[in-house]
Amino acid sequence: MAEAERIIGTPDTPDATGNGRERPDEAAVAGASGADEPAAAGRSRGKRRIAVLFAVATFAYALDLISKMIVVAKLEHHPPIEIIGDWLKFEAIRNAGAAFGFGEAFTVIFTMIAAAVIVVIARLARKLYSLPWAIALGLLLGGALGNLTDRIFRAPGVFEGAVVDFIAPKHFAVFNLADSAIVCGGILIVLLSFKGLDPDGTVHKD
Repeated sequence: MAEAERIIGTPDTPDATGNGRERPDEAAVAGASGADEPAAAGRSRGKRRIAVLFAVATFAYALDLISKMIVVAKLEHHPPIEIIGDWLKFEAIRNAGAAFGFGEAFTVIFTMIAAAVIVVIARLARKLYSLPWAIALGLLLGGALGNLTDRIFRAPGVFEGAVVDFIAPKHFAVFNLADSAIVCGGILIVLLSFKGLDPDGTVHKD
């Protein structure tokens, strides 16, 4: 919780430093060109990072949505398709639980969690000046939107819809591209946190 508050509570402007944070490249620019130029450059950089976030999210969401449409139209109610023998198959299933089929009794709760993730990412976006964070949050946003779309629009009802899963590795749960995007985004965020890089582009020292 403390880590989340520290990340969300980062300054809105990219030129703020302190509390163990440092951005030496902008400090050098400030000394050479004055305070206004790096601030303007930082705002422009922030807009580009936000554009990257939404571009990644849009790509991940579109890929997930298109794959699910194809699976429902071509694979559902048909035998599984073997991709790599028994090790990897495409098999259409409807999953009322969370990612990888866990917790099928809590569909509404998982829907609310997905919506909350989207709200948190939208809040972080205005503080975003880091390209790796933009990619990570874009993957999380696209994946969350992909599964949330299923929760809202698919049977048996609004906020209780079953997610379409189809990637079936041997001895593992069936999942979809949205799940993959969420996991990849989460792993990237963990790595960035270990490196001490915050969404605003500053590096903190613990």
